Amino acid sequence: MNKLRIGILGAANIARKNWRAIYDSGNCIVSALASRDLSKASQFIDECQEKNWFESKPIAYGTYEELIHSKEVDAIYFPLPTGMRHEWVVKAARAGKHVVCEKPCASNLHELVEMTEECRRNGVQFMDGVMFMHNPRLDRMRQVLDDGVSVGEIRRIESVFTFMAPETFFDHNIRANSSLEPAGCLGDLAWYCIRFGLWAMKWKLPNEVRGNMLSSPLDVASGKPVPSVFSGELMFDGMTSLGFYSSFLTNYQNWCQVMGSKGYLRVDGFVHARSIHEPSFEVNQVEERVKICDCTGPHDDSMRMAPDTRMFRNFANQTVTGKLNEDWPMWALKTQQVVDACFQSGIEQGRAVKIE
Repeated sequence: MNKLRIGILGAANIARKNWRAIYDSGNCIVSALASRDLSKASQFIDECQEKNWFESKPIAYGTYEELIHSKEVDAIYFPLPTGMRHEWVVKAARAGKHVVCEKPCASNLHELVEMTEECRRNGVQFMDGVMFMHNPRLDRMRQVLDDGVSVGEIRRIESVFTFMAPETFFDHNIRANSSLEPAGCLGDLAWYCIRFGLWAMKWKLPNEVRGNMLSSPLDVASGKPVPSVFSGELMFDGMTSLGFYSSFLTNYQNWCQVMGSKGYLRVDGFVHARSIHEPSFEVNQVEERVKICDCTGPHDDSMRMAPDTRMFRNFANQTVTGKLNEDWPMWALKTQQVVDACFQSGIEQGRAVKIE
């Protein structure tokens, strides 16, 4: 089988992790990487090749345009800062390249609509980089939530994703830059919390949201606040609600819980599962494990079962069908819509924002 040739647009650190995921996928290769500094692109490739070696060394490009128009590239993975993605995703779609886009996908919903529409118009696949959506554990949790007995009608969803950033974070990290990452922790962390909640609710949108920007240092360059601690509340029809908490200033937490009329489901490590080969969750005080593989060999073998690896494998499998998966862009659009509404509410001191 011809492997999907993926170009990486940008030399961000997260691209190192996904280089490995592409390497482990079995049906993708990294064929090129672009940076606005050719020497940086070459160095990045050399460093990644040392650990995960592709037989055909990826091409280094010194401009993004060269990679987008390269005949050696079928699809492009975008680890670029959020504020830059709209322009380059649109250009990639017009060049006929499939798109894997890091999250948050865009600075706002209007941009993301244009990005996904351009992909659809040009017959290329769009997918955001939320790896836990490709963990088989999610399928088993769906069965539990739908069986009508274990949890019953969903009443409350709670989700937390946080980490304690180093002191220099707000001086140098792009996630404190209002132009590059305007939503701060809301986009970087709460995107996952909101995504899980929408998945649990079978993609039903809330009626209204309220957001609280609990800490928001000003970007020195722009003077605009960038959320570093953010909590939100989403209200659905009836008695169902969702609460989330995201923070760059709180020790590491990564969990979610769905509470219902008959029981509950809890997931520790909902974004990054503690076990690659046998991720677990809890239902009414009983642990359930989802065995993905035996993985009795070296650690490298189990990495081939990791959710980020599965994400690229699923993406490549979809592209060869010649059909577009319409669910993937829909997931991103609905998540972006809720993130935008929460951000608007946070800017306006917690005013309720309706979701149309």
